[in-house]
Amino acid sequence: MTEIRTEEIMIAAIAQMLSGLSHVAVGAASPIPGSAALLARELSGGRMRVSLLGRITQPTFTDGGRELFDCAAQGRIDAFFLSGVQIDGQANINLVYIGDPDSPKARFPGSFGSAYLYFLVPRVILFRQEHTPRTLVEKVDFVSAPGSSDENVYRPGGPHGLVTGRCVFGFDKDLGRFRIESVHPGHTLDEIREQTGFEFDVPSTGVEETPQPEKAWLQLIRGPVGDEIREVYPGFAKKMFDSA
Repeated sequence: MTEIRTEEIMIAAIAQMLSGLSHVAVGAASPIPGSAALLARELSGGRMRVSLLGRITQPTFTDGGRELFDCAAQGRIDAFFLSGVQIDGQANINLVYIGDPDSPKARFPGSFGSAYLYFLVPRVILFRQEHTPRTLVEKVDFVSAPGSSDENVYRPGGPHGLVTGRCVFGFDKDLGRFRIESVHPGHTLDEIREQTGFEFDVPSTGVEETPQPEKAWLQLIRGPVGDEIREVYPGFAKKMFDSA
């Protein structure tokens, strides 16, 4: 058994957040959440439905993003995943630009349907492998999708947590803040504080270590999950599983 990768710890952590759900959808540029959803389906004995955008063989969505949006509006998706070039302490995400809007340092593809899905899907899990003050900021430069809304706004959806390459955060919707839930092996709480641009809450009982995936889970991740995710993310699968 080769060394457990950070990506595999993230996959297992996200899969645990999906336990007991019926339908999980995965959008574009999401190989880690996609693998986590497939792992959760395997652990459910196939009872969970996973809709993986971009899949060619046996596609769940026959009309791409439009069908994804329709399913979300009808309340037929239990969980979805979002990321951003910046994520702040209120779970706002930025997918548009960094810096001065009149002369930005960088521009990115844009928000697409992120705000729409953030408002509609009950359990939105944020993810970002890079965990630095550059990506986890005090306040995003542009709000592509807000983490919370005013009380008079109908919003069945919203953030459930954030999984990074260093730790797992939960999100307290009442307080509108993240709380740290576990720190990945090899990292410390002091390191997380230093590498996070926003303040977060810490449980009074202390912070646990993120569990490493057990042998049976690793066999699933490196076996059927890796084989299935390869169709949509061949580069990720080659890097992750060909040497595993």
